Amino acid sequence: MMTKYPQILLNVRVADKHGWEEKESIKNIIKKYQEELGDNGQILVRASGTEPLIRIMAEGPQQERLEEIASAIAEVVNSELG
Repeated sequence: MMTKYPQILLNVRVADKHGWEEKESIKNIIKKYQEELGDNGQILVRASGTEPLIRIMAEGPQQERLEEIASAIAEVVNSELG
């Protein structure tokens, strides 16, 4: 049986979407929240293929916490790439 969880999607407009994967602060915050969610959720961060955006998706059991997690990641992405 599959459990459906809430999902949050945020788009962060950036000056340059390339090279975000190498930014330590971005990698660290994704890792921190992925560890918090553990097997109960996931975080996906990727660059848009067509726009200067970084897309952040968080999925897990608590909608409010996902909003906090996605917003925290978006802040770091914006500060590094905005």
